[in-house]
Amino acid sequence: MTSTKKDPVLAVLQLSGGNDALNTIVPYADPLYSDNRPSVRVSEDQVLKIDDHIGFNPALGPIKDLFDQGKLAIILGVGYPNPNRSHFRSMDIWHTCEPEKVGSEGWLGRAIRDLDPQGENVLTGVNFGRGLPRSLAAPGVPVASVGNLETYGVLTGIDDDQRDEALDIFSRMYSPAMGRGQVMDYLSHTGMDALKGADILSTAPEKYSSTIEYGNDSVAQYMRNIAQTHIAGFGTRFLYTTAPYNSFDTHAGQMVGHSALWGQVSAAVRDFQADLVENNAADNMTLLVFTEFGRRVHDNGSGTDHGSGGIAFVVGENVKGGVYGEYPSLEESKLLEGDLHFNNDFRGLYSTLLEKWIGIDAKPIVGGEFEQMAFL
Repeated sequence: MTSTKKDPVLAVLQLSGGNDALNTIVPYADPLYSDNRPSVRVSEDQVLKIDDHIGFNPALGPIKDLFDQGKLAIILGVGYPNPNRSHFRSMDIWHTCEPEKVGSEGWLGRAIRDLDPQGENVLTGVNFGRGLPRSLAAPGVPVASVGNLETYGVLTGIDDDQRDEALDIFSRMYSPAMGRGQVMDYLSHTGMDALKGADILSTAPEKYSSTIEYGNDSVAQYMRNIAQTHIAGFGTRFLYTTAPYNSFDTHAGQMVGHSALWGQVSAAVRDFQADLVENNAADNMTLLVFTEFGRRVHDNGSGTDHGSGGIAFVVGENVKGGVYGEYPSLEESKLLEGDLHFNNDFRGLYSTLLEKWIGIDAKPIVGGEFEQMAFL
């Protein structure tokens, strides 16, 4: 009998810039919240309450609906020891699982290599957006990075003879510096992978049909691209995208900007989940939403500055919805230089997803053994 079981897939949405945890999952019942946030706070009457202590920012209404359906887990106080408040360094730590040194490989790059050591599927990992996130990078691991799925392609629409001619031109251009054999080897391994991946991905939109109307913002369109790729069934196991660069870095004008961002992101997550359900493709997809750090407990009058102790969301049909971890204390004596203390190591979050969802050993990927969580 042929198995119909589908391989589990992980999608990742990175909120670039450092999302403010306190104004996302709001500790509205704690008087220290309003004391520390005289200008940048969500009033209790606006909070979408989870219980008698915490609730969602009102801009997260669509995400609250998923929470009420039991499809969303909230991970409180996510971080790592000795937090770094630099965007670049902190994101690098999240990407490589190397808090003590600069890492050379991304955690998802290692996971892709574990699942597909021979690189047989050039679309095991796909990123949507500019560049390639460090999390997906590892030597010898092919990853497609797509700006716009509707127009994506590399030398698409030309026949094999023309491609051979194009590759030969490239080889003659670079062979004086590298040697013709090396160039052709490089092109055969990376150039042809890129060509193959581009051709395959370019067919995703024509395989896709949906009644879901996503927003026009970039996060919504990239989440739609992720859904299209997943629904097309290319064997992709990791799909990645990033909210516009540093958009969550809300040093000023936060009350308007932060709400607008979450309005877009939460609608995109809702539409993504609904799209998968409509296309019978939700049962093997889990989505992680994370950011590199939280913000300072005390506001600066217009916004908030770089801090620590963030939050993450995990969404999916197989997720055991609920709140995981304790809300970090706002008591001054329990803060870390004015920031929230972390109480859930992000490598434990990754380990949970890798072992309980993807089904691979997390220890060599995250650099050790970390306490896993019960949302899967």
